[in-house]
Amino acid sequence: MESIALKNANSPKRLLLVFPHPDDESFGTGGTIAKYAREGVAVHYACATRGEVGSVDPKMLEPYEHLPEDQRLGALRGQELRCAADLLGLTGLYYLGYRDSGMNGSSDNHDPRAFVKADPDQVTGRIVRLIRSIKPQVVVTFDPFGGYGHPDHIFAHHRTTEAFHAAGDPSRYPGAGEPYQPQRLYWSVFPKRVLKFFVMVLPLFRRDPAKFGRNGDVDLREIAQHDYPPTTRVDVWPYYSIKQAASQCHSSQLSDGPGMFERFPSPIRRRLNVYEMFRRVEPPVDGSRPLERDLFEGLDISG
Repeated sequence: MESIALKNANSPKRLLLVFPHPDDESFGTGGTIAKYAREGVAVHYACATRGEVGSVDPKMLEPYEHLPEDQRLGALRGQELRCAADLLGLTGLYYLGYRDSGMNGSSDNHDPRAFVKADPDQVTGRIVRLIRSIKPQVVVTFDPFGGYGHPDHIFAHHRTTEAFHAAGDPSRYPGAGEPYQPQRLYWSVFPKRVLKFFVMVLPLFRRDPAKFGRNGDVDLREIAQHDYPPTTRVDVWPYYSIKQAASQCHSSQLSDGPGMFERFPSPIRRRLNVYEMFRRVEPPVDGSRPLERDLFEGLDISG
């Protein structure tokens, strides 16, 4: 496990996000990270892998030719994550030490170093150790479908959920530090009404909703079937430019030419990007109440 200390280290408010890849922090929750970091919250990111799987322009890997071939992409993406971490204002960046598993059905799923091949108890223990060390009031991870079905995303969801409950139990992982129970667990979610809109309009931009993403291996129609309505809506529009800049750090993961969002008129882009959505699962939220506007709303932050 590797850590890199940055800013707001002594803040009484602490937020931990647990995702599996470099870029997950920026593409999905970059606005939220930027917002809280600039409000003085200590925002920590635990990244399970270095994103070693995928294809990029070979020229991007030339600075890493001194490394073994299977480490070059991970080294590149690690540098991209450092760039994004600096722009977003992360307090801490931690690698859990696993390898990217690739998409479902790929040969990388079977690599013994793959995140999804890791001992679940070991992964949970590492996250528990982080929770007890950082003492976040709020923990964020993916929903049970992992956003779009990536096996690493789903595994991160299960291990983080387990760690959230185990961290406060003195009988579990006694060697991982003093017990500490975070107050809230959130999933980062994507409203399906917006996704259904994408499915409808993508053909207008000559894009197949069943073959979306940089590698054409994301089926938006399937994703739309996994509906986790948000309980919390964070206004990130004032930080949208920071999120965009951090996302640009992950240049190896960006398609050539203008992306889908950039093809929409500015008013539509603003409407689609003004909020980032979350679902609070611990403790549950009364579905009849208005959406929360703050992950820390009403929390006791004295501890």
